[in-house]
Amino acid sequence: MSLNIENIQDRAVTMIDEVERVIIGKRETVKFAVMTLLCNGHLLIEDIPGVGKTTLAKALAKAMGGEFRRIQFTPDLLPADITGASIYNQKDSVFTFRAGPIFGNVVLVDEINRATPKTQSALLESMEERTVTVDGETRFLPKPFFVIATQNSVEMTGTYPLPEAQLDRFFARVSLGYPSKGSEIDILAQQQLSQPIEQVKDVLSPEEMITLQDSVRDIFVHDSVREYIVDLVRATRESPHLLMGASPRGALHLMRAAQAHAAISGYEFVRPDDVKETAAVVLAHRVLPRAEARARGETTNDLIQKVIETVRTPVPVS
Repeated sequence: MSLNIENIQDRAVTMIDEVERVIIGKRETVKFAVMTLLCNGHLLIEDIPGVGKTTLAKALAKAMGGEFRRIQFTPDLLPADITGASIYNQKDSVFTFRAGPIFGNVVLVDEINRATPKTQSALLESMEERTVTVDGETRFLPKPFFVIATQNSVEMTGTYPLPEAQLDRFFARVSLGYPSKGSEIDILAQQQLSQPIEQVKDVLSPEEMITLQDSVRDIFVHDSVREYIVDLVRATRESPHLLMGASPRGALHLMRAAQAHAAISGYEFVRPDDVKETAAVVLAHRVLPRAEARARGETTNDLIQKVIETVRTPVPVS
């Protein structure tokens, strides 16, 4: 069943409002997180400790009525600690599968770059295939399945940075950053007597989220907008500021993100502005800047904005 645009916008905005009750002053970041969920993608948060990454994941899970799981990545974490393992039952003389923490609707992977590449690969395989294979038996992960992975951008000692090919598996990358002074005062007042996450309500069900995900794919994309998306992605590969541009998967994810952004904004079709608004969060982690750009202090978000300025914007289609 496909929903009309009013229903999609109403439910998406309701979820954003509910999550923003505990992630104060970060509406744009919350919107991009919900957008990623609507696109059935996975989110990477690169940020400093203590700014609300875990709270964001818990709030999304509660607002969606889904099951929340958390995995703390450490250097000694094994793939089986994520996926689960077959345990021998002496009483029945059989092996019984014990599911790992990956079997949840919203899975927070804390400090993904602290685990070894082998363990990272086990997670990324589950993200891509939406299945777990243990002892030759394949098990499907629950739907919806949404991974929020975090990276600490300050403490890099003892880490295994994600290679570009694995970063490309994440639909979007965001950063919460420090709150404004007013927002930080509100946070202190809100949490003086209780933890606000307990007041987050189920505004959707997992089944309704699946319907929303299917409906977002029906948002109309004109040929000129598709061409604009491809031109933007190809421009990242030709930019003098970038060693490596975005992949074709990046182009597909950018189109999906623009569809979700249009739906959240109440439009039945994708506008060039939807593409521009989502380009940085979808493409910035997929590109590699040249040394000169890094020396100038330019971030990949800055470089994506430069690329946008070089590509002709098509006339909006209504």
